[in-house]
Amino acid sequence: MICIGTSGFSYDDWKGHFYPEKITKKDMLTYYAQSFDCVEINSTYYTIPSLSSFVGMDRKTPPGFKFAVKAHKDMTHAECPDPTAFKRFFQAIEPIKASEKLGCVLAQFPWSFKYGDRNIDRLRDMKDIVGDVPTVVEFRNAGWVNDETFALLRELNLGFCCVDEPHLKGLMPPIAAVTADVGYVRFHGRNAKKWWKHESANERYDYLYPPEELAEWIPRVREISHSAKTTYVFFNNHYRGKSARNAKMFATMLGLTLPTKDVEAFLQGQRQMTFGE
Repeated sequence: MICIGTSGFSYDDWKGHFYPEKITKKDMLTYYAQSFDCVEINSTYYTIPSLSSFVGMDRKTPPGFKFAVKAHKDMTHAECPDPTAFKRFFQAIEPIKASEKLGCVLAQFPWSFKYGDRNIDRLRDMKDIVGDVPTVVEFRNAGWVNDETFALLRELNLGFCCVDEPHLKGLMPPIAAVTADVGYVRFHGRNAKKWWKHESANERYDYLYPPEELAEWIPRVREISHSAKTTYVFFNNHYRGKSARNAKMFATMLGLTLPTKDVEAFLQGQRQMTFGE
């Protein structure tokens, strides 16, 4: 099974590009779930939300919808990861775990997290904590691309996050690999000019993939899906809704059917709530 969605959904600059101009924040996920069957939650990297936040997200999505949730920075970026951060994180996501909407946890490590014995031990320690919760590891440093890494991830039953990003020295190459039941691909865009030098982080993700670049990943994603039980594909080039455009484009290229969005029904519902029609 291949599930395609975007990295995040709550963006004001998507209004007029993906969302209706006057949509409110509280209605974005409901609207989004009419077009996609999964979403990657990135905000949890910065702040561990309350349990009620995930109760709300559960209620706004239909049965079968899946969430991939990024681990908090204290779980992946701290020299000595805080055990209490893991505890608070898993308490927060319990509602979507209970409703069977938790697809996996994404543990994204920084470029400074380099291949070596100490960090291998950190991965082992993390696995001890996450237990049987499906977890995918995203490396930023290309030094992790070796047979030993893939063997380690398979031993620990941790997924490997395949990425498409600018072809710059030191960044991860576009390889397809499966090390657990969950396959995972993230499209970050190829804005090499703005990757390291930008005034706003949004500039890094200002990129729209043309069909010929997405076509490079068709055989790779199919290869991944043959080995994984579920394969998640998320587009992180979120500037002005470009990720949503590319996600739909890629789904079409793969011959997948996405949920059908009833825009008129949604807008009519909004008018009724606003004007009491």
